Formats: sequence, structure tokens, C-alpha cells
Amino acid sequence: MDLQLTGKVALVTGGTKGIGRAVVEVLLAEGARVAFCARTALEVEKAEDELGATGTALDVADGDALAAWVATSAERFGGVDVVVANVSALAIGPGEDNWKASFEVDLMHTVRLCEAALPHLTTSGGSIVAISSVSGREIDFAKDAYGTMKAAVVHYIAGIAFEHAAAGVRANCVSPGNTYFPGGVWEGIEGGNPELFATAMGLNPTGRMALPAEIAYAVTMLASPRASFITGTNLVVDGALTRGVQL
Repeated sequence: MDLQLTGKVALVTGGTKGIGRAVVEVLLAEGARVAFCARTALEVEKAEDELGATGTALDVADGDALAAWVATSAERFGGVDVVVANVSALAIGPGEDNWKASFEVDLMHTVRLCEAALPHLTTSGGSIVAISSVSGREIDFAKDAYGTMKAAVVHYIAGIAFEHAAAGVRANCVSPGNTYFPGGVWEGIEGGNPELFATAMGLNPTGRMALPAEIAYAVTMLASPRASFITGTNLVVDGALTRGVQL
């Protein structure tokens, strides 16, 4: 099926590794023109060479830099059709520092990205996809700052969907379950806390964790114009990990 993304302009935060990189790869494969950002300049340069997309080094907690990136990308490509808010501080656990980091990165980077992109998306009839987490819908080991802010992301995006539906802008979330990739949080837990890793593996009836490409598929489908009547949705992609029923 043609996802009608050929020539569309997509902006992805955190595009050098994990889910964000997989999203960049899938969007490029679908013919989109992609710009991504990430915090580490060397990783951005490496990903640019490997992916053939336009990368920018910036800290998404810097609201001015994030807004400038959106504006510069829109000018370079002649507009914006898709934005994917992917970056997380991964500040798991209690403590004020984790709360501050989760607020500024997980929640406020999503808010600032959307605010900067919405004028362009209104013109193009574009789409927002934000990465939340299953930790935003149930109480698990990441229930504190991380889980709370991921729940806030879902609430914020649903509000964007309602407010801007008449203008043709769609906004959705994808909530991944545990996702394993080299350099990711679960690889670190596997080595540093094997008991927690074993528990997490045991909870998932598939017997494994997600691959970034599997999450990227969900993101790309929601970003596609084919999903023209899907907005305000939180799509859980967790291999039946969570037990709650969405009504």
C-alpha cells in the first residue's frame, strides 16, 4: 500500500538511535524528506552519513533552539507535513532531578515542538505523532517522573487533536512497550540489573521485547495521510504486555 508520504517533509527528534532512528529510516523508505535532531554532534554527523537525512545537533530542552530548528527546516524544505516527538530524558525513579528532567524533556519538548510546528501543519494539513509509553497508562517500575510525564504527553496530544481537527491537523500518540536496541535503556538494565530484565521479559507473553522498527511501523502508519480519520488516539504497541483494556 502506498502510504502517500512521498515528498512529504517530516521532522523527527532524537533521530540517531533506537526508535527515533528507526522512524527516520522508515519515513525515508516511504519517500519522505526527513530532518532529525539529537543532542550529540558526533552522533548526528554519523547518522547523517549513514541515513542520508538532514541532521542538527541541539538539546530539545532548549526551547529557542528547538523552535529555530523547526523554522529553519520548514524554510529549507518548503513546509512541514509530519512531526514526531520522540526524545525522552529516561529519568526513571523518584527524586526532584528526575521530575525536572522528565518535565523539560518528555513533556515540554513535545509541547514546544508542537507549538513551533502547528502553523506549518495547519497549512499542510499535517500530522503529529508523539512517543509516550505503556508506563503512562499503568503503574510499573517507571511510575514516578517518567510514567507521569508520559501520561501527560497523551493528554496534551489528545487536546491538540481536538483543538486543531477542524484545520485538518491530526495528532496521535504511540505508546511502546519494552523496546530493546544496542545502547538503549534495556540493554543497560540487562547488564546492570539482570533480575529486573528477567522480570520484564517474563511479563510479556511474546517472550521478547519490541524492535525499534516495529514501533516505527506504527508511527509511520499514523503519520500517513492514509490515516486521515485517526486523530486523538493513543496506539499501544506492546506485544500484549499491559493488561488494561482501553475503552
